[in-house]
Amino acid sequence: MTGVGIIEVTGDRVIPVYFDAIKAGTGEFTERLGIIFSGLQELIKEFQPDQAAIETVFVAHNAASAIKLGQARGAAVCAAISCGLPVSEYSPRSIKQAIVGRGGADKGQVQHMVGLLLGIKEPIQNDAADALAVALCHQHTSQTLARMAMMQQA
Repeated sequence: MTGVGIIEVTGDRVIPVYFDAIKAGTGEFTERLGIIFSGLQELIKEFQPDQAAIETVFVAHNAASAIKLGQARGAAVCAAISCGLPVSEYSPRSIKQAIVGRGGADKGQVQHMVGLLLGIKEPIQNDAADALAVALCHQHTSQTLARMAMMQQA
């Protein structure tokens, strides 16, 4: 599964627009990569976001799993780029730091904070919560960089 989270930012207000996971099934791995690629393209065309953000690959315990994760991530990046979106990347640690305030936070803490920050009352599927966390991290980072640029111009 590949999590997808789309937020809308208006001033200081952030609202969730879409969050779910693309279920690639259990077929051939290359076919599953195609499902991720085309699924993301369809969502980008439907919701028309301005930018994309993605989590960098973390070192998995199993080399084969890390390679597959990297390929799935590549399919996601290519889908965004093919739709003309700029793509920003964030490490898992920096995402957790931005959302929970601690880079070593666990998935449950991230999921809880995403719900609080976005006012989502119902449980959020893990992959969707992770994707929303990446979106929130990107929003926070972009806002901070914009403020710093304005301060340097003043």
